[in-house]
Amino acid sequence: MLNSYGPIVIFAVIAALFAPVTLWIFKYIRPSFRPTPEKVMPYECGITPESDSRHRYTVRFYVVAILFVVFDVETVFLYPWAVQYQALMPYGLAEMGVFLGILIVGYIWLWKYGALDWI
Repeated sequence: MLNSYGPIVIFAVIAALFAPVTLWIFKYIRPSFRPTPEKVMPYECGITPESDSRHRYTVRFYVVAILFVVFDVETVFLYPWAVQYQALMPYGLAEMGVFLGILIVGYIWLWKYGALDWI
């Protein structure tokens, strides 16, 4: 029984030791880090920062991020449908119409309630 699980155990031991051994080896190979005021300063497009970077963002930034994710996922669902359009002909067209209809209703709702006014 041990003979059949031997390669699996060996692979598990190698996998478990790979990360710590690699980190230990490269600890001695890497160049040393000597912090200077220039190196620890926040980087802002190559210029000195004008203010503190730790401030709150408005909810509108998150709305834009969520809208991006929604329409990105929509694109991911549209591509396979377009590739298999001939095979899915009437049923696929109806399903994609429902899918796009739901997204368009949500987009109109956001537009109506002013969530996109600042864009």
